[in-house]
Amino acid sequence: MSRTPRIEPAGDVVARVASTALALPDAYEEDAWTGVRWRVRNKTFAHVLVAQEGYTSAYRDVTGVTEPTTVLTFRSSGDELLALIHVGPPFYRPPWSPTVVGMVLDGDTDWDEVAELVTESYRFCAPQRLRRQLDR
Repeated sequence: MSRTPRIEPAGDVVARVASTALALPDAYEEDAWTGVRWRVRNKTFAHVLVAQEGYTSAYRDVTGVTEPTTVLTFRSSGDELLALIHVGPPFYRPPWSPTVVGMVLDGDTDWDEVAELVTESYRFCAPQRLRRQLDR
């Protein structure tokens, strides 16, 4: 019995996240085991993928949603982390890291908010020298 092929995130969604992520110093994009991720110095600060049946998915495990859903995971800390993990949809908390937050990307997504969250995630992962470049 063959497995259902992975669904990759829509190109326009990847492009929207990439427009913010790749504008950050030394950030780069690469294919992940599923979806696309953006990294700085080998640390992932944003990852877009489709959670779907037949594959392990923190989103599906946490929410019980079974239909394919495009999600973004990113890093956060402090008060922002606490607020995001308690606000509920479109946010969720994957159980595999205390600093990772997930967010559903759909027709109601606030792309300005996504840009801010991706930028703050980059700040979390980037070395101090690169973070300082953002403040110039």
